[in-house]
Amino acid sequence: MNAMTQPGESQSAYFFQEPVKTVESHTLSVIVDNEPGVLARVIGLFSGRGYNIDSLTVSETEHEKHLSRITIITTGTPQVIQQIKQQLGRLIPVHRVVDLTAAGNVLERELALIKIRSKGQPRTEALQIAEAFNARVMDATAESFVFEITGKGDKIDQFISIMVPLGLVEVSRTGVAAIARGPDAM
Repeated sequence: MNAMTQPGESQSAYFFQEPVKTVESHTLSVIVDNEPGVLARVIGLFSGRGYNIDSLTVSETEHEKHLSRITIITTGTPQVIQQIKQQLGRLIPVHRVVDLTAAGNVLERELALIKIRSKGQPRTEALQIAEAFNARVMDATAESFVFEITGKGDKIDQFISIMVPLGLVEVSRTGVAAIARGPDAM
C-alpha cells in the first residue's frame, strides 16, 4: 500500500499523525500546615514524578492556624496539570489546592533585585530605563546600582534583557506571588 490511498481503502498506521499535546502554564495555590518537612513532601511529589516547577514561593499566611501558602507555577498538558492537582490534594498536610489559572482573573507579581555595574553613558542610560520601568534604586555606588522591580515575570524578563548590555552583574528573583481578583477567598 502506498501513502496515497483510494476511497474505501484503509490507511497504514505509519501515516497517522500524533495528536499535538498542548503544554500550559498553571499557577497553583496550595494551603498546607506550617510544619517541618511539608515543603519537602510537596517538592518530592514533583521530583518523584518528573514534573517541573517554574516558580515556587512559600510563606506562613495564617499565623493563628499555622497555615502556609505555597504558590507553584508549573507546566504540562491539561492531563498532567490535573494529575498534579489530584496528587497534591492527597498529601496529608495539604488543606486546599486551587488552580488560579483555571479560576481565571488572577493577579501575579514578582520582585527582583538587579545589580548593574557601569560608568558614564551606560550608567545614565540604565537610570533612564529603570525610571521607565518604575524600578527603584535600592543601592548606589560610584560604579554600581541595585534596582528593585516588581511586576509580571515578562516585564522583569524584558528589564533584565535590556540591562545586559548596560553592565548586568547579578539578578535575584523571589518567584511569583499570586491571588485571585475579587472579594472571594480561595
